[in-house]
Amino acid sequence: MRLDRLLCKHTGQSYSTTREWVSAGHVIVDGEVIRTPGHIIDRFSEVKLQGARLQGQPRHYLMLNKPAGYLSATSDLVHPTVMELVPTELRSLLHIAGRLDRASTGLLILTSDGQWSRCLTDPGGKKPKVYRVRTLEPVSSEAPERFAQGIYLARENLTTTPAQIEVLGSHEARVTIYEGRHHQVKRMFAAVGNEVTALHRECMGVIELEDSLEPGGWRPLTGAEIASVSVKVKQGTD
Repeated sequence: MRLDRLLCKHTGQSYSTTREWVSAGHVIVDGEVIRTPGHIIDRFSEVKLQGARLQGQPRHYLMLNKPAGYLSATSDLVHPTVMELVPTELRSLLHIAGRLDRASTGLLILTSDGQWSRCLTDPGGKKPKVYRVRTLEPVSSEAPERFAQGIYLARENLTTTPAQIEVLGSHEARVTIYEGRHHQVKRMFAAVGNEVTALHRECMGVIELEDSLEPGGWRPLTGAEIASVSVKVKQGTD
């Protein structure tokens, strides 16, 4: 829907009046002043006119330090889920941006902003995702070169974007990937004859897990962390 049409619907004013409001900078969509009356919005867009909310709920962006044993899911009949770690009133509003499997730990992002989370997790966005990894076998000398060349993933019929390994010990490494496909780090190590025994996510884009955040703890993202994920804004015509 066009922005000016929504304004007319909610205020009962004419198109010319609502377009004057937009041009004057009185309308904010998803936290940004919009001066284009034909700006395209959807039912999830938060729209404010001179500070009064006409549509949408406040957006939530949380950083969670995921403990082992919790599912990255909204609900489960058997296992506890990460949603049980956040306030009850937020659980129905949030979804998970970039899941971790039950045994994995570390940075998890929960948000109510679908467009923002898609931009954070889109493999085409090439945002770095950093993991600390422990392996069953010693990290081989060939692993850094193989990861830098890219690893072929048969399920997707593609070769991963070049990744980096920082060897921290005989059985420990820090791995940076740029896609975040299903179990990608584990599958890449399997391709070089090794097995991941522990995986801890430290970073997504420029959002780093806060050192002081205990396992199971969470905090809202800062304005700078939210803004670090650029969202393409849809535009219409006047």
